[in-house]
Amino acid sequence: MRSPDPEDSDSRRVDPGPTPPAGIDDALTALRQIVGETNVLTDPDAMAGFLTDWTGRYRGAADAVVRPRTTDEVSRVVAECARSGVRICVQGGNTGLVGGSVPPARDGSTNALIVLSTVRMTDIGDVDTVGRCVGAQAGATVGAIDDRAGRSGLAFGIDLASRASATAGGVVSTNAGGTRMIRRGNARSQILGIEAVLADGSVLRRWTSLVKDNVGYDLPSLLAGSEGTLAVITRVLFTLVAPPAVATVAVAAVERVENAVELLGAASSAGLTVEAAELMTEAGVALVADHGHRRPTTAPGPFYVLVELSGTGDIESATTELLGATDGVIDAVLEPAPARALWAGREGHTEAIARSSSTPVVKLDISVPIRALPEAFAELSRVGVDDRFPCRPILFGHIGDGNIHVNLLDVPPEHATEVTESVFGIVTANGGSISAEHGIGRAKVAWTHLGRDATDLATMRTIKAALDPRGLLNPGVLFG
Repeated sequence: MRSPDPEDSDSRRVDPGPTPPAGIDDALTALRQIVGETNVLTDPDAMAGFLTDWTGRYRGAADAVVRPRTTDEVSRVVAECARSGVRICVQGGNTGLVGGSVPPARDGSTNALIVLSTVRMTDIGDVDTVGRCVGAQAGATVGAIDDRAGRSGLAFGIDLASRASATAGGVVSTNAGGTRMIRRGNARSQILGIEAVLADGSVLRRWTSLVKDNVGYDLPSLLAGSEGTLAVITRVLFTLVAPPAVATVAVAAVERVENAVELLGAASSAGLTVEAAELMTEAGVALVADHGHRRPTTAPGPFYVLVELSGTGDIESATTELLGATDGVIDAVLEPAPARALWAGREGHTEAIARSSSTPVVKLDISVPIRALPEAFAELSRVGVDDRFPCRPILFGHIGDGNIHVNLLDVPPEHATEVTESVFGIVTANGGSISAEHGIGRAKVAWTHLGRDATDLATMRTIKAALDPRGLLNPGVLFG
């Protein structure tokens, strides 16, 4: 017997019918009847925030912004767009950094395009404390989901600096990992069920709290990381976790990247659980300090490692002992978790970087094998220094999973492609990936061949063609 579902009526298949495509005016009239007059935006000023991404690098154009409230409304909106041949850009919190959350610029296509925003889809269900899970609409923020879990003594396993605006649908669509990935895994590993609207308006629902349910293809996992190109995610059933009873946060100034890697290995060998592990550089810490955050340690160092540790016994003493036994530690500070002030120094990087660059920041989210982190950091730190044009590299990231956020400030716009290729060349030479958790979006389409061979890309295109044969969902994202 399947779990009861409050929106079972949405599971019916919607047939867009054989009606010939209508003009955009007819389509907008139909969409207003579905979601209400005030939720179809066509005024340029009202639409502006939906057409520009967080970085300011990507701007697009749309005929309207449509804001449905329920899965049923999404289903009817998508069915109407399928009938009318209107393309759809799916948007959550618009915190993406690769241009995937905004529509393309005018490209000469005769097809109309709308932004389908999940901004009104913020419902979060009751927490199942026995099954440790909770259902949330696609527009619910990461922070709101964690708050709901916290009222029941549980926690959401995904955490991001953008927790107040990043949404459930967004983190699943990009398969984000965030700061807790080393302990909890990425978004895909925390999905029990999913509800999504396919390109013809029909509703796909896998919604069960069973941890073992092997019937055919794992469609929720397929949609995770698909960046809105296969379906519009409307609800997600997430697993929840029990937070550690006691944890300690330490920030240590260290001489080398190797010291930070060794610290994590030593922590695990000592029986401690690494809840989070972040790496920062002196350039980044100094920049954040210039914008009002305190320096984490009295003595500076070339690098800083932030580690949150849990376990049994006296965690603070065990962490102090661990730091004392690790080579290359210059200075360190410890605070009981959640240690918001220490975390603020790490989470303040993104805003400080954005405010400090004279041009839109070139933000490249990459990963390399952990063994290659020292060499990769060294090479990436020289981008813009050794090249024929100057720019300022600021690196930070999730050291426990090899994820480096490469931020290049003051890059002349005409050299953005060139500097991107330089970074990706370093990543490829070190056996890494050009996309760790932000997705491909529009920004990295030209370089997907660096991470996927021809057969792999052809297989993905076959899946896209099967689920969205007319290419109406997120045109230009992932495949170009």
